[in-house]
Amino acid sequence: MEFSADTRSLAEALGQVQEGVEKRNTIPILSHVLVEACATGLRLAATDLEVGIRTFCPAQVKTPGTAAVPARRWLDIVKSLPEADVRVRALENHWVQVNAGRSVFKLLALAKDMFPALPEVPKPLAEVPAGILAGLIERTAFAISNEESRYTLNGGLLVLKPTSVEMVATDGHRLPLATRNVEIAGLKGEEQLLVPKRALAGLRRLANVQESDTPIHIARDDRHLFFSAGDSVLMARMLSAQFPNYEAVLPKENTLMATLEAAALRESLRRVVLLASEQTHAVSFALDSGRLTLTTSEGDTGEASETLDAGFTGQPLRIGFNASFLLDMLDVVKTGEVEIVLKDAESAVELRPADQAAYHYRYIVMPMRI
Repeated sequence: MEFSADTRSLAEALGQVQEGVEKRNTIPILSHVLVEACATGLRLAATDLEVGIRTFCPAQVKTPGTAAVPARRWLDIVKSLPEADVRVRALENHWVQVNAGRSVFKLLALAKDMFPALPEVPKPLAEVPAGILAGLIERTAFAISNEESRYTLNGGLLVLKPTSVEMVATDGHRLPLATRNVEIAGLKGEEQLLVPKRALAGLRRLANVQESDTPIHIARDDRHLFFSAGDSVLMARMLSAQFPNYEAVLPKENTLMATLEAAALRESLRRVVLLASEQTHAVSFALDSGRLTLTTSEGDTGEASETLDAGFTGQPLRIGFNASFLLDMLDVVKTGEVEIVLKDAESAVELRPADQAAYHYRYIVMPMRI
């Protein structure tokens, strides 16, 4: 095997397959990327048996061949090189040499036969524009639970309907729900796909490198989900757990509403949380006619407060939140107005952007006792 490729293109391709690389190195071959040099360029693949990625990289192939190369180290080498061509060739005893200018690197590869076979991609059941998928993931994935014991919450639920697509996630304390109205060609009924968190990270990366209107083809078999665009395919072992009935927790009796500038609220929260508890990030919201006062207090460490203009005309109300939960949502809704819809100091609260033209976006947060 021998080929040369542009360092930028090779780094992008190697970076894309990193989501499928085993990080803990419990099975050595899973920390490697399988590279196949063929007449048209390079086919790259990586998997940790839960998530797998295949992609393509343009290259000038002198001698076809296949090798399993350490994924992280190869990427680090290519990223360290100046923008120029890099030459790679296989040596004896599974060694691979990387040359660029006066730099020479040798990596010990593994036998290609040790690399696990990836499943074949079945016929797609739907396709969704890349920009829409990326937008849904951005608005929801931050709330996926990191607790492995909460298996049903370790992914985002992608709901495909003939005229819309939505995504929802929760960790039991907050729940973002994003919906986009769009015609899903060929879809006759509703499909619910529970996508693992790591697969969503890879899917977002796949979507972001496409043009926004490029279709992402979605498929499934008995055990896997598949997302394809161009020469790239992301596959993931399907979560078999039942996602909670999220519609049952959406507030239906919240009648109080405060309206604020999203940017002003975000910056104020970032300031007052500096003196909040490092464990709870608790911030008190005191709503009164025309204003919102944020306060934090951390025992003997200090306290902070800041008052914002707010469109609010109800009875005064005091309620507590984990500020980091709110900042996650406000990092998505960067501009415009945000509405805070409440019932009382103990019930779930809904935050949403006032402008719902592109995405219908709701963020449900449980309050804290202050």
